Order: sequence, then structure tokens, then C-alpha cells
Amino acid sequence: MTGAMPLPADLLALFAHFLLLSLLAIGGAITVAPDMHRVLVSEMGLLSDAQFNASIAIAQASPGPNVLFVAVMGYQAAGLPGAAATLAGIMLPSTTLALAAARWSHARRDWRAVRAFKAGMAPIVIALMFATGWILTAETPGWRHVLLTVAAAVLVWRTRLHLLVMIGVGAIVGGLGWV
Repeated sequence: MTGAMPLPADLLALFAHFLLLSLLAIGGAITVAPDMHRVLVSEMGLLSDAQFNASIAIAQASPGPNVLFVAVMGYQAAGLPGAAATLAGIMLPSTTLALAAARWSHARRDWRAVRAFKAGMAPIVIALMFATGWILTAETPGWRHVLLTVAAAVLVWRTRLHLLVMIGVGAIVGGLGWV
């Protein structure tokens, strides 16, 4: 943690901000990581850049849902109350809304508007994922990580190579210190 333990008002503000981010997290919580960075690092000063990046890396490397990085960041920022505030904030609205929307759209899956909405959301999700990648690599020196990312994207696009193979290659490349 970069500062003192947050006050209850700070935890409430963190919870409220993550509630709002939950409604914007189309494509998963990782898509709103740039705004999490803005709040936790730049505005509230609860995490450093290194802690923020490590939180995402630790949670992504561990088994379980990808949203665990939110709890890891909350824990690093404010202990168990911070983990509870951030995780509850990011999960409550999106889970409730996703359940309701899934039931509604499944009942109307043949409607033209429903199909158009789903097709229109794809570019938004891609742009949000790109912004997250940009934030995570902005402080990384060199060009090797960009080359590895482009190579992985081309392989996903052009081949049927299993994603676990690419994850394994990425782990080896990172373990050897090449990126």
C-alpha cells in the first residue's frame, strides 16, 4: 500500500466507483482497468504503478475467474475491507444486469435488433481491451512485448493453434527474461 489505511468514506467511494465501472465493463472487468488505474493510482494514491500491474499479473496467472485482479488490487490498497469493497462493487451490478439481459435476449434471440446489438458490441469490446493493453505496457521499455503481442494476435486470427500453447510459450519467453 502506498498510503495510510483509507477511511470508511474512502472505502465507500471506492465501492461506488467500482459499482459504476461494473456497468461499463462490457467484455469483462479487465476492459475498465484503465479507469481503475486512474482512480487507484493517480487520484487516490492507494497503489503504485508496479502494484497495479502486479495485481493484474498475479490474478491472471492464478486459477479461477479473471475478475480476481479486482480483489487483489482492493486488498493491496486497503486490506480485506478494500478487497470486499472493490469485488462487491464490480460484481453486484454486472451480475444482476447480465442475468436479466441474458434471460431477456435469449427469449428474443431471433429479433433483428438483438442480433444487431450483439454484432455492434464487438468493436467496443476490442477497443476497450486495446486500451487495457496500452495501459499495462505503457511503462514497459523496449519493443519485444509488442512483437510478442502482435505475433500472438496473428496466430489466433490465422491458425487454430490452441490458446494454452500460446500461454505456455508466453510463460517460457517471460521466464527467460526476453520480455
